[in-house]
Amino acid sequence: MKRRVAVTGLGAVTPVGLSVGEFWESLVQGRCGITRISRFDPSEFTVHIAAEVKGFDPAGFMDRKEIRRTDRFTHYAYKAALEAVEDSGADIGESPERVGVLIGSGIGGVETWEEQHSKMIEGGPGRVSPLFVPMMIIDTASGFTSIKLGAKGPNYATVSACASGAHAIACAYSLIQDGSADVMLAGGSEAPITPLSLAGFSNMKALSTRNDAPERASRPFDRDRDGFIIAEGAGVLLLEEMDLAKNRGAPIYAELVGVGMTADAYHITAPAPGGEGAARSMAIAIERSGLAPDEIDYLNAHGTSTLLNDKCETEAIKGVFGDHARRLQISSNKSMIGHLLGAAGAVELIATAMTIKTGVIPPTINYENPDPECDLDYVPNEAREAKVRAAICNSLGFGGHNISTILKNPED
Repeated sequence: MKRRVAVTGLGAVTPVGLSVGEFWESLVQGRCGITRISRFDPSEFTVHIAAEVKGFDPAGFMDRKEIRRTDRFTHYAYKAALEAVEDSGADIGESPERVGVLIGSGIGGVETWEEQHSKMIEGGPGRVSPLFVPMMIIDTASGFTSIKLGAKGPNYATVSACASGAHAIACAYSLIQDGSADVMLAGGSEAPITPLSLAGFSNMKALSTRNDAPERASRPFDRDRDGFIIAEGAGVLLLEEMDLAKNRGAPIYAELVGVGMTADAYHITAPAPGGEGAARSMAIAIERSGLAPDEIDYLNAHGTSTLLNDKCETEAIKGVFGDHARRLQISSNKSMIGHLLGAAGAVELIATAMTIKTGVIPPTINYENPDPECDLDYVPNEAREAKVRAAICNSLGFGGHNISTILKNPED
């Protein structure tokens, strides 16, 4: 028998809050974290808006040398991991060989990459920092976190574009199930708000250009949606073998009961017609969870606010859930926090765990004009109280990566 896996700790750094408590309160209140970019002047770009993390200072938990030697995405990851450990009450030092860290990212240290490339162009190769590579590579978030916490179990990173954080959690889940670890810190981190990243995403016409009203720009499933909003931050969950969690009296937010992973094998950026790959990932997750489709009360959608994603995801939901799709409550956190790319799946799974724990479903804000092709219940504009027995969270990434994760109320 595979071992059961509990979610006992949560940590988040987001555009609407620097802790899970702040993040969750903002979601429930429908607060939007999308503003004009302040980190650099975006005037020459077609897109001027993003969801930046505001008021973040790593000096509160890292020394100056560590800050200089690591990229912003590592700062976010480590802060989220610290919160998850504190929240869970787990003692990492008790059995460090049984504790692992698995934090994914889609882009990693792109800010460092741009800074060091500019130094080389301006001053020659001798100006490039000897720490450039470890600052930039994606596995540094996991490696740095494990060093600081003394976690000596499985340690690596996942890279699958916007599905990276969700894939990290899926891999961590498997490691605990099969006995390779007892505790895993798993999630995703991203710091992509840089000139080069903004140029790349905006030139491919993926981003909203609603520059005059940033708080209304991300509008998943709405007829007038015109692209996603680039965002940054991190989410880390502490996953723990169920009996271990119960024996130490740990807080249990939810039980992770099913994961489905598929590939579209269709296009490098566009989803497969009808959301075929996403439909299969949801169906696999449901089958592996042992639940019936009508036992799932809530779906935290990938919901990017792009024309194709929202239409195809809606079609996929209908295909998997049948008549129950009309009763399923669906919302997109990206309406408020933008798209955190490789961190999205982890941050949104944290919101899903909080939905199960609190019985409150965050809204999809900016849902004003129904799209006839997106005609399900997207919990529009206001949070809703509802008992959620089980919930499914979708993450889909460029390259055709699909992953669906199911959390269940531990009391059911």
